[in-house]
Amino acid sequence: MHSVIHANEGVPCDVQFTSAATNDSFMLALSHYSHNDIVALDRAYINYAKFEELTDRGVVYVTKMKKNLSYEILVDCVYQNSQGHMEYREQVVVFRKNGINHIARIITYVDIKKGKKPKLISLLTNDFDMQLQTIVAIYRRRWQIESLFKQIKQNFSVLQSTLQRRWSFSGLATIVRIILMYYLNLEKFLNQPDADLKIMLVEAAESPPKDAENC
Repeated sequence: MHSVIHANEGVPCDVQFTSAATNDSFMLALSHYSHNDIVALDRAYINYAKFEELTDRGVVYVTKMKKNLSYEILVDCVYQNSQGHMEYREQVVVFRKNGINHIARIITYVDIKKGKKPKLISLLTNDFDMQLQTIVAIYRRRWQIESLFKQIKQNFSVLQSTLQRRWSFSGLATIVRIILMYYLNLEKFLNQPDADLKIMLVEAAESPPKDAENC
């Protein structure tokens, strides 16, 4: 499942279902984004041609680096904290592939989580003006999507156990996919899908109010 979530809404505005082998970068279609948009992406979306298109359109992207990327370093700066330890590393680099020269900014920071060893995280962006802390904060907002997926996986098994009608996991996932963008009582719908579908089809077939036609 590929999803776009507006950071100020917390719910998907675009959901696409494909086979597991489909590359995620197809979601970077220019029609999805506008000038001055900021997009936080998973590292599976790294595609230099798409990144160039987003840059030309004035769309800022922030994504996590893959370990095997090849690039030329143009600028390299290290920022230390008061204890003399590295806090951030900022690089300006150029990626050269298939005739594409994409200039970007790599920001590496120390990720410290309670109970875990500190680790270095490297982010890639086409923005050269925002503060380093802001870029890191933008990427962390991307975890809204991971939290959504985790919630869906956890709730599927709970939902199955509360229903009177028996569903297979695949059947339940398919139905949820179809009705994901509708506001309805999910438990009632899954127990009596035929009855609710008839109501939805009748409402969809009705003519809109006259006032709505003039809007």
